[in-house]
Amino acid sequence: MPATLPNVLDDVAAEILELKKKVGATILAHYYQNGEIQELADITGDSLKLAREATKVDSPVIVFCGVLFMAETAKMLNPAKKVLLPDLQAGCSLVDSAPPDKLARYQEMLRENGRKFQTVTYINSSAKVKALSDWIVTSGNAEEIVRRVPDEYEILFVPDKHLGRYLQDVTGRKMILWDGSCMVHEIFSVQDLLKLKKQRPEAVTIAHPECPQNVLEHADYVGGTEAMIRHVGQFAEPMTFLVATEPNMMWQLQSRFPQHTYLPVPGVTCSCNNCPHMALNTLEKIRDCLRDGQPEIVWQPEFDRAKDVLAKSLLNPPTTAPVLPVGD
Repeated sequence: MPATLPNVLDDVAAEILELKKKVGATILAHYYQNGEIQELADITGDSLKLAREATKVDSPVIVFCGVLFMAETAKMLNPAKKVLLPDLQAGCSLVDSAPPDKLARYQEMLRENGRKFQTVTYINSSAKVKALSDWIVTSGNAEEIVRRVPDEYEILFVPDKHLGRYLQDVTGRKMILWDGSCMVHEIFSVQDLLKLKKQRPEAVTIAHPECPQNVLEHADYVGGTEAMIRHVGQFAEPMTFLVATEPNMMWQLQSRFPQHTYLPVPGVTCSCNNCPHMALNTLEKIRDCLRDGQPEIVWQPEFDRAKDVLAKSLLNPPTTAPVLPVGD
């Protein structure tokens, strides 16, 4: 019989584990990373969990398997740590939709028109935009933060219009919505979702609040990724779930609750909605960044202000968080 060919990915994974020990690194991975990366990571989570966990890391090096704004967040909350991102080109369509100079001009226009507001910004944004903000939210803490904004302030919500519209519905707070959206969640096909629901009437549909309103209207449960995990975990008996978010999330759900069946909600042009930015990270690039000590997230001037807003929004409990308005 022919000899078994070596599994290249297993070899790379072994290299990563050896290099991680050698340099003293902790690997953090978002739920939207490929399964082989999540399996190798020390910590997996959504943006909120990873931001908080990054502050507890003891090792001198953090390898952040996600996208650029996430690695920047880890660096801002851990200035003394060396933060590596396997591919610096791993961006985000929401970040691109809110250029900082455009936001600054819009904020100035609102002030000139006598509007008293605070800027609540989704974590999917650049550090320069975070520095222009009063609050930073994730899908996991957005409702809590919106409810903390004093009633006398209007809310400028940047940059995800779909998440902002959803928050308006659940909190009753009217907002000025920035016209941005996630390229992954934007293209779910409502027609195909309805077809799936007809084919599988027993299925429970779970959707991320970054999805457009016409998708959320047909969901049985709406929540961020950590909330999805908690919700699915409530079902002991085998169930079928239709999942409207980045499909790598299903690897996490399947690994935790293998008794269930998970079906992706198709996109308009394809049967999958993989984030091309998240997909830029590979095992080979993780190995190389550990070996070479780069690409590294280097401290930028805007990190100083952005760090304070991040810490206030993500780390401090409501009873102690100070209000540092920049929007009025």
